[in-house]
Amino acid sequence: MIRTLRFLAIAEGISYLLLLGICMPLKYWFNIPEPTYPVGLAHGVLFVLYCSFVMFVARKETWSMGTTFLALIASLLPFGTFVVEKKLLK
Repeated sequence: MIRTLRFLAIAEGISYLLLLGICMPLKYWFNIPEPTYPVGLAHGVLFVLYCSFVMFVARKETWSMGTTFLALIASLLPFGTFVVEKKLLK
């Protein structure tokens, strides 16, 4: 399960950076909204999967409430899931 969570953390982080760094500037600065929908959809699915797996792994591995909270908050910050993957899931 940790391996799956590590994969989801990386995938969710990449999708978030793609959405913020590429799709949003294309949409609002260059009036090219087409890539926003598929990348946003993928990011939404990965976000929900990541949060669900954090809860599942936290319960299975008996993480503290603070550790679980930090892993969940990391999904809201750019590069946050990469830090979780590197520091918490190794």
